[in-house]
Amino acid sequence: MKSEPAPPPTGPVVQVRGLVKRYGSRAAVDGLDLDVRAGAVTAVLGPNGAGKTTTIETCEGYRRPDDGTVRVLGLDPVADAARLRPRIGVMLQSGGVYSGARADEMLRHMAKLHAHPLDVDALIERLGLGGCGRTTYRRLSGGQQQRLALAMAVVGRPELVFLDEPTAGLDPQARRSTWELVRELRTDGVSVVLTTHFMDEAEELADDVAIIDAGRLLTQGSPEALCRGGAENTLRFTGRPGLDLGSLLKALPDGTEAAELTTGAYRITGDVDPQLLATVTSWCAQHGVMPSGISVERHTLEDVFLELTGKELRA
Repeated sequence: MKSEPAPPPTGPVVQVRGLVKRYGSRAAVDGLDLDVRAGAVTAVLGPNGAGKTTTIETCEGYRRPDDGTVRVLGLDPVADAARLRPRIGVMLQSGGVYSGARADEMLRHMAKLHAHPLDVDALIERLGLGGCGRTTYRRLSGGQQQRLALAMAVVGRPELVFLDEPTAGLDPQARRSTWELVRELRTDGVSVVLTTHFMDEAEELADDVAIIDAGRLLTQGSPEALCRGGAENTLRFTGRPGLDLGSLLKALPDGTEAAELTTGAYRITGDVDPQLLATVTSWCAQHGVMPSGISVERHTLEDVFLELTGKELRA
């Protein structure tokens, strides 16, 4: 499923500044800033009620901001909706499909609305929809409805696609196929914004991760950068009991901590990098210590999420 790469836009394809959206007296989004890079997959993560869906729907033009500015492909999603919609794809969590329409006719109808759509038959095969093309939407399984919604979002070769929980309810094989499709979109120059409740999905697909809570952006960056900048990493090893950890700490960077957790089992926390590892093994060699079981435990994106929000990412 190959398409011609879109010319790269200049600047962020989505730029949100000071976004506020209220429902009565409650601010679902409260001064949020967000950038989405061109040609990248950006995952927006947050606990339930964090403001993710409201933010994305505002970017899609379905909700009007109460305050702040939103620009998508340089356009106002509300005022410039007629110019913007042919250039973006939207996969909603639910809705957007006539319940009595057959899967194949709905997808072919969507394809006809675009000047240069993807090959519909190839897309149907790729997403495993071949066996349900004549089935009405309301009779499709939840997973089939998800795959049809994804196909409808990408069939028009969008420059930017919003995917709201794209693999919710999918079996492992369909989930992997969806991941491959997202990777292909990125390779073809399409910018992707996705929300997900699966941390492994964000780690696997995202070039950038934005974590939001209580309607505000807490942090944004690559998964690697966020993991490096969060909680300290841990180096563990075993050696003879009663090592002089004070002497070891003098050789290590400020802020590093060391402890003998149980007899002969040591833990070092701090900025664990190749230099620190080399320093520890060199110190052991100088003091006649043969370390064994050396391991480095790097914290994960889930660790960072928990530290920032105090909550688990749940569906």
